[in-house]
Amino acid sequence: MTQVAPAPLAERTETVTAYMRVAGLDKTFGKVHAVDDVSFEVRPGEFLTLLGPSGCGKSTTLRLIAGLERPDAGEIEVEGRVVTSPRRGVFVPPEKRAMGMVFQSYAVWPHMTVFENVAFPLRVRRRPSGEVRERVTEVLATIGLAGMADRPAPDLSGGQQQRVALGRALVSNPRLLLLDEPFSNLDARLREGMRVEMGQLQRRLGLTTIFVTHDQTEAMMLSDRIFVMNAGRVEQAGSPREVYEHPASRFVMDFLGRINYLAASVGRLSDGSLGARLADGTDVAVALPDGLGEGRPVTLAFRSADVELSAPTEGTGWPGVVHTVAYMGGREEYLLKMAGDAEIKAERATQNLTLGTPVGVHVPPHKIRAWPD
Repeated sequence: MTQVAPAPLAERTETVTAYMRVAGLDKTFGKVHAVDDVSFEVRPGEFLTLLGPSGCGKSTTLRLIAGLERPDAGEIEVEGRVVTSPRRGVFVPPEKRAMGMVFQSYAVWPHMTVFENVAFPLRVRRRPSGEVRERVTEVLATIGLAGMADRPAPDLSGGQQQRVALGRALVSNPRLLLLDEPFSNLDARLREGMRVEMGQLQRRLGLTTIFVTHDQTEAMMLSDRIFVMNAGRVEQAGSPREVYEHPASRFVMDFLGRINYLAASVGRLSDGSLGARLADGTDVAVALPDGLGEGRPVTLAFRSADVELSAPTEGTGWPGVVHTVAYMGGREEYLLKMAGDAEIKAERATQNLTLGTPVGVHVPPHKIRAWPD
């Protein structure tokens, strides 16, 4: 196979210990601080996800890495070579960064065939026609579009157009693949299938990838590491398991699952230790943040998937009553009324509980987080 030589980058710096470094990245649009002192490293071959709600700065961060926006401050290095640094006066244009990018809209040109769409980056670089045909043919086979080279782009399904956009990003052998919410325009069934295909392809090619999404399911399925962003900053970084099971803030916990909140205060438990006390006087043995004294108000937070339901035997769990039931196919979602008009949502495998059924509600203490109010 003919290899396309990657474009040269800027001057090499010290010994490379990470594939890419982002340091102190900052970007403001008018009065909006879109990216606020963002720093992270990407390891070779890693699938790293920037996860967060709309407006959190994740897409702007990706565009700064791609060179589609210029930062106000900060530096970006790829393989030890500076590609962006306002302080040093360095800015390598997008076409010379050896990166491939797939946009949310796909940006597939309707007046071109599948072959012409995928070949476009090589045509711009004036690569020999034989090399173009060889490389495009190989990429089309890789992305599952072999035999569709001459098909007009408008004749393709949404999933196939997404593959064309991916093929165009891969055809130049990029050092880094950037994905900006590439599945958001697909229906649920196609989206699930493309997630699986993307993960398999990325690992087979060993391609370093940065993925932007607001969908926690996509992030959990695909990522080696997740960077949860909020208000232009990285709120927490870690493996999918780390950020899900050990959220560093109330925002991270709330974004990564359906959360119940109960008002409580710090109280002295029967064994003399400090825990939480609910409004109805129920004590909860839960780990507390440092520095909280008796009487301090706290909010107990736990995921609806961690709620366990049983018969309301005396002394077993918090007493509650089933208020609503929603059957979701193989599982049920319950809304439970607790003492003091508190409500708890529970997601369980089908238990066939009916409205008005009294239950005992239990949440394993290690699944409960206490946030100071």
